[in-house]
Amino acid sequence: MTISSWLLFVANLPGRNQTLRMRVWRSLKASGAGALRDGVYVLPMSDAARVVFGDQSRRIQEGGGSAYILETVDEAGGGQGIAFRALFDRTAEYQAIAKKLQSLRQGFAKLEEFDARRRLAAIGREAAALAAVDFFPGEARRQIEEAISEAEAAFTARFSPAEPRAVKRKIVRQDRGKYRGRTWATRERPWIDRVCSAWLIRRFIDPKARFLWLKTPAECPKTAIGFDFDGAQFTHVDSKVTFEILVASFGLDDDTALARLGSLVHYLDVGGIPVPEAAGFAAIVAGARSLQGDDDALLDRLCPILDSLYRAYSTPHE
Repeated sequence: MTISSWLLFVANLPGRNQTLRMRVWRSLKASGAGALRDGVYVLPMSDAARVVFGDQSRRIQEGGGSAYILETVDEAGGGQGIAFRALFDRTAEYQAIAKKLQSLRQGFAKLEEFDARRRLAAIGREAAALAAVDFFPGEARRQIEEAISEAEAAFTARFSPAEPRAVKRKIVRQDRGKYRGRTWATRERPWIDRVCSAWLIRRFIDPKARFLWLKTPAECPKTAIGFDFDGAQFTHVDSKVTFEILVASFGLDDDTALARLGSLVHYLDVGGIPVPEAAGFAAIVAGARSLQGDDDALLDRLCPILDSLYRAYSTPHE
């Protein structure tokens, strides 16, 4: 028989200390704890729940109040478990996010790319925060994940219609000596994969590279080396984005810092495993694009930032 285990948190806060009361309430709300009544909260049993309630217990006791952490179990189908689980139904919150996504998609045609990207990212962060405290995920969560993917696809179709589609082919090791002083071509107004790939080319493959920023891939000269568009020499292959293909093609696989940068680029370009720095880096690139209309100048502006990220990734944390 399945047993559900729960942690109860019972707190008695000093009535006059409204600052402490508000801090505790905000912390418990952020943790996703369900409120049984004023001063009584519940979370599914876990190490994280013990940490949350333990931290708040110490905070309350230091402020002159009292707090208790209790364990309780409930057999499957028991009334207590059903009542507790009802406290964690996130359906209404997912529905609110879905409405924001629908409104945003309807407004894409009237928005500038920077503003649309900012709003979409904000909704994505809101959905991720909700998922982090969705202890009993169900259909609503699956639907919002699909809705976000559809919104991202709609955004790409509106603002980056020439995004490359992954192909299946063998990654061929290249001789860097044959790629010196060349002209490299990609789509104009570079976003994460393109700008990071250009930085990689300049720093590790072709220090004297000249870049062409194409309005359409069809404009690519035959003598130029194309990257990050359909039909380019270097573009998405299987599950790898262009940055990762360049790393593999030019024998840079053993550089752990480039591998970490590749994970960052991959996540921001096609999704996957989240990277802590992703939101901040994307905001920097988006801001730089809004400030700089010239693509060569944009690359010059972002290269020092990527140099700094590379150095940080290269330095072991003590």
